[in-house]
Amino acid sequence: MKIKFSRHARRRAKLYKISEEMVKNILEGKNLSQGNQEIIEDVEGFKYPLKIVISVENDIITVITNYPFKKGRKK
Repeated sequence: MKIKFSRHARRRAKLYKISEEMVKNILEGKNLSQGNQEIIEDVEGFKYPLKIVISVENDIITVITNYPFKKGRKK
């Protein structure tokens, strides 16, 4: 699967110091189906879990946004 980052996702990653490699590693371990999805994952080095919103179409994963999920811990 190919992973693309939207302009918004790249800007959020830069703002919160989230590497694209970290997001790719999280996504590679998931069984993803078609459509929009939210992934909340605890990552070492961050006080809060990361929230990653993606869209899956055909064989392309588009990361819409990613940021530390400060509002609470949902899993």
